[in-house]
Amino acid sequence: MTQSYVYWISTALLSLLYLASATTYLAKRAWVVQALADLGYPGYLVPLLTAVKLLAVAAILSRVSVPLSDLAYAGMFYHLLLSALAHLGVRKPRGAVPAVVGVVLLVASFATQNIAREIPSPYAPSVGRQTALN
Repeated sequence: MTQSYVYWISTALLSLLYLASATTYLAKRAWVVQALADLGYPGYLVPLLTAVKLLAVAAILSRVSVPLSDLAYAGMFYHLLLSALAHLGVRKPRGAVPAVVGVVLLVASFATQNIAREIPSPYAPSVGRQTALN
């Protein structure tokens, strides 16, 4: 039961992090373009990142397809990892904090998804499941 709560709370917080980020990308586009430029990235990535963030949240929450959900987890992991490294690379470690928090939430969500969801992911660990040998 506790692992189910861990899944839903971490997934909700991860989704909120991504939705807040996408909302910021839409509401403060000029500021985001400048922030990405400061990290060495082109401004044309803003619409693409906005769409991908929204689609990743939709894929994980709806879980229409388990492979698509797993792909969204992988994409989020790489995005968060690269975001943290980009901030560290320009010597702005405080900017990496949301990405580090996101990675922690993502790992918790991914690791406990088979407990809370009906159709299990073949890639997530089967934590807490009873086996036929017990």
